Amino acid sequence: MSLSILTANVLTSNRNADALLELARKHQPDIIVTLESDQWWQDKLDSLLPDMPYSIKCPLDNLYGMHVYSRLAIEAPEVEYLVEEDVPSMHALVRLRSGDPVGIHFLHPAPPSPTDNKESTERDAELVIVARRLGDNDQPVVVTGDLNDVAWSATTRLFRKLSGLLDPRVGRGMYNTFHVDFPFARWPLDHIFHSRHFTLRSIRRLPPIGSDHFALLTELAYTPVRGADQEGLQEDEDDRSWARSIVDEKGVDVKDVPRLGMD
Repeated sequence: MSLSILTANVLTSNRNADALLELARKHQPDIIVTLESDQWWQDKLDSLLPDMPYSIKCPLDNLYGMHVYSRLAIEAPEVEYLVEEDVPSMHALVRLRSGDPVGIHFLHPAPPSPTDNKESTERDAELVIVARRLGDNDQPVVVTGDLNDVAWSATTRLFRKLSGLLDPRVGRGMYNTFHVDFPFARWPLDHIFHSRHFTLRSIRRLPPIGSDHFALLTELAYTPVRGADQEGLQEDEDDRSWARSIVDEKGVDVKDVPRLGMD
């Protein structure tokens, strides 16, 4: 049993929706998540509904709009504003074709501001509370989106430690998705992480779609027995102390992150 996800920061001002829709037709992913998608993008993406009838929609014109379209049944969809009132995240329970439930969290936290403390940004706070919520759960989980952070940063590593999730790129490549126009200065800003219930079948950076980001296509195999021995990063007391300071500084609460009925 597999789960394929196409993650695409479309760039709000980009009006080449046909390029993304063609990738959707070609690769037939189970789920598509778009970041920076506004009402114009929603009108175009709704053409996916005959084949992907399940959706979560949050069109915004502030660069933080988000849409999800799925072939798989979506249950308990929630749009949350975990840290900032105009920066949403999406959370849903998705049923694999086998009937197994998977919690999926779609994130696009705001990047750090030059005036912020580098260890207590809004982005870090969102990542920490989501990670903390997932670290308390042993259910199948996937997290994907544009985290506005590189794969090797201290905050991304903290997210992996606290959540217990795995980065399928480790040992396989960076899959740099930003910036499309600067091949010698690209960074892996678009991410996917998964619980030990999954193993990687494939991960690909797709051709340009008119955005400043490349889209990322990932196929995961649901193999809870075979994947159980995968090793992630381990948190220590310094990590827990840093996480507490981030949460306290921004006044956020892990309880605001949906559990998706997976207790």
